[in-house]
Amino acid sequence: MDAARAAGIARWVTEAGLAGAAETDLLRGFCERLVAEGILVARANVIIDTLHPIHEGRAFRWRRDQAELDPVVEYGRTDVEGTAAENWRRSTYYHLLSTGKDMLRRRIGPDHPADFAVLEELASEGQTDYLALSHRFAADGSIGEMDCIYSSFTTDMVMGFSDEQLSLLRGLAPSLSLAMKCASLTRIAETLVETYLGRDAGRRVLSGRITRGVTDRIQAVLWFSDLRGFTHIAEAADPEQIIPFLNDYSEAIISSVHEVGGDVLKLIGDGTLAIFKAEDPAQACRCALAAEALMRSKIRLLNADRLFRDLPVTEAYLGLHIGEVFYGNIGSRDRLDFTVVGPAVNEVSRIAALCRSVERDVLTSSTFFAAASEQEQAQLVSVGRYALKGVNRPRELFTRDPERHGEADRSGNPAVL
Repeated sequence: MDAARAAGIARWVTEAGLAGAAETDLLRGFCERLVAEGILVARANVIIDTLHPIHEGRAFRWRRDQAELDPVVEYGRTDVEGTAAENWRRSTYYHLLSTGKDMLRRRIGPDHPADFAVLEELASEGQTDYLALSHRFAADGSIGEMDCIYSSFTTDMVMGFSDEQLSLLRGLAPSLSLAMKCASLTRIAETLVETYLGRDAGRRVLSGRITRGVTDRIQAVLWFSDLRGFTHIAEAADPEQIIPFLNDYSEAIISSVHEVGGDVLKLIGDGTLAIFKAEDPAQACRCALAAEALMRSKIRLLNADRLFRDLPVTEAYLGLHIGEVFYGNIGSRDRLDFTVVGPAVNEVSRIAALCRSVERDVLTSSTFFAAASEQEQAQLVSVGRYALKGVNRPRELFTRDPERHGEADRSGNPAVL
């Protein structure tokens, strides 16, 4: 391959990266162009760490024979004991990291040593040559553990890679790595804002709605839930149990909201603030009640498991309301929050707090009841009128009809339906 054709591959991958191509498309396009120019790459992998609450990083894979395989694999933590850590320490990439080298080349076959486990696997597939590369980032270019991109290429050509082909691969790989890094940074930004701001709020921030004071006036169902008896549990439980306790119940609550289309905006200690938006208010009410039922089901299963392990259990109590709120950027010039504000937000938190004194797990406002469809209204019964702190007149509140829905007892034991 002459210099002009090599430059053409570098130009393509750069332009594709600038255009926002996904990592899988970048790797596939890069390898297909190498093959078209006579560098018969048979397999290629690119490994990059990320910034994610669960996964440490992602591996992108390409095969010339189009064999069925998942082109993206997310791997777990390699800094703790386990399969992922063990595989990592036996890899060629770990060898590059621990030795400080940026290239490892191994011929494959019966006449060559297989000093890495992957070489035996490659030999069984008829591969003849293996090249692994690392491209490290300077400290200012790193985010979390994302401080390097590893890549590897194999061929099944009888003579393996020629010296010229190895040189071309080493020269072109940095362009691929830079484009892959750009794509991964975009993914990291999406993960961070959606994880910490919520899915809808995160998307709005990434779309450019970051100006202080820019808000939308929206009509939404508001959800405010808390955990029953959390203060007592926190005082009585071992300190190391508190965070796992909160994580267990937050997972049950947040996943329930998300699964029916709601958006969680804020976690306030053991409290959760979420919204449900829909053009039809009745549909938003239906989704909120579906999320509440799903949450109860998940908490019942969670409590059964925690009781079996002799761990403290609880229930969630919930306020539901519907009203007009301001949704957007609120705060100072140096610290903004993308959230909802307005009297309706205050009212839903007061409704949730009242669950404790009226001994109900869920209370809805009369406004919510009026907006719900007849089918949902049939599931609710009035519990009377109550004064809410900061609200100028008593409000009629509703709860699930106990004759149609099981109730958890106040000890926190799961209800039997």
